[in-house]
Amino acid sequence: MFFRNLTLFRFPETLGRPLQALEQALANQRLRECGPLELATHGFVSPYGRNHESLVHRSGQFALVAFGREERLLPGVVVAEELAARIDAINAKQGRRPGAKERKRLKEEVIDELLPRAFVRPSRVHAYLDVQDGWLVVDSASRKAAEDVVSQLREALGRFPATPMSPADSPRALMTGWLTDGKLPQGLSLGDEVELRDPAEAGAIVRCRRQELESDEVREHLKSGKQVFQLGLNFDERLGCVLGEDLIIRKLRFFDVVLDTLGEDSKESAEAELAAAFALMTLELKNLLAHLQQWFGILRPGDRD
Repeated sequence: MFFRNLTLFRFPETLGRPLQALEQALANQRLRECGPLELATHGFVSPYGRNHESLVHRSGQFALVAFGREERLLPGVVVAEELAARIDAINAKQGRRPGAKERKRLKEEVIDELLPRAFVRPSRVHAYLDVQDGWLVVDSASRKAAEDVVSQLREALGRFPATPMSPADSPRALMTGWLTDGKLPQGLSLGDEVELRDPAEAGAIVRCRRQELESDEVREHLKSGKQVFQLGLNFDERLGCVLGEDLIIRKLRFFDVVLDTLGEDSKESAEAELAAAFALMTLELKNLLAHLQQWFGILRPGDRD
């Protein structure tokens, strides 16, 4: 249940009340099975997994949802191969090659025949809404996948003015300063991963993993003008992550000091396990996001400077 990546959005305080009816709103956008002639379908599914109807799990100010897709796998190379075979058969039988319009019609016939037999690939993206503090947290490092969740929520609610974070201070400049000076905000410490880039177009890129970030090797790259695009960080000795200059949090992991607090009763059922893990995760991330907001000067929509 613990999220591995975080793409973050903010929404205004005025949205809090409409979110109280979230379950009812999502019911109109429930995922349905992909039909035999459909390439894909999308919609909301139960965060509890299969055979559950509830589309929202709530824990205090937090609401967990799951966005699902079903996509038929029909590779273009398979369509092209079958189409080529049919064109060759026409050429051999009639002594002519089909024109553009006929090839288009043949391709549509191939797709219509192959699509019902194609495998269906399901995918799920979890997200939660912090109704009190105005965060939408999507468990994905893909901006496009996260935007799909926002769009689907907007369609379900009729209005969902969530926006990507707009930091007042440059994350790249701040993180480069942290690494160069060794002066990190209270509670933060360096991890063992960094991506450095020359900011010039087509400049050099250096990626370090399992590396002492205060080493002379890393400092030489900084002296040459490279800047931090991703930085491994540990927060309060409770969780670690890699923070990008796009403020996407990747490789999120919770340390044993956090995981050991999960009670044994959370293992009684899948629902109890999810509830316990979600409550613990959101409590830890609430603290992290509050500090993230402070470090980078991130305003909630509607707030004034």
